[in-house]
Amino acid sequence: MDVVKGNQVEQIEELSKNNIIVTSVDKVLNYARAHSFWPVTFGLACCAIEMMAAGGARFDISRFGYEVFRPSPRQSDLMIVAGTITKKMAPLVQRVYDQMAEPRYVVAMGSCAISGGPFVDSYNVVPGADTFLPVDVYVPGCPPRPEALIYGLLQLRQKVINPNVVRMREHG
Repeated sequence: MDVVKGNQVEQIEELSKNNIIVTSVDKVLNYARAHSFWPVTFGLACCAIEMMAAGGARFDISRFGYEVFRPSPRQSDLMIVAGTITKKMAPLVQRVYDQMAEPRYVVAMGSCAISGGPFVDSYNVVPGADTFLPVDVYVPGCPPRPEALIYGLLQLRQKVINPNVVRMREHG
């Protein structure tokens, strides 16, 4: 049996510093989740056109790992609410959200999804998705450009990777 000398121990420790990562399983899972969102196909109005453009060749959200738009909520973990939510449509949006896999995330895309937009005073428009869904990221605009949606998805990525980071605006 070979005996490891003091100099060899130092060399082994130096090599292991660069090659061993110590973390928790939750952090690894959150890192993986943040780099492979599977959005449910859920466009309600004109913002959906910009959402589709973000998935096209020009803006290519697939380079970030988000290109797999799923037609079924059971295979999705991200809902992008894009457009006006009417009071008749709200229970269906809630049902789709409830059918999504855990953990699940919501992005409110556009003025209508955030606050009702120009139709907020209408008798049948919900004044924002956050009145009945837990919205994680807001992407403002009417309609927001595909670059804004990409930025919102990258913000969601940071939120998922660092779940304990609370912004000052949210805190106070």
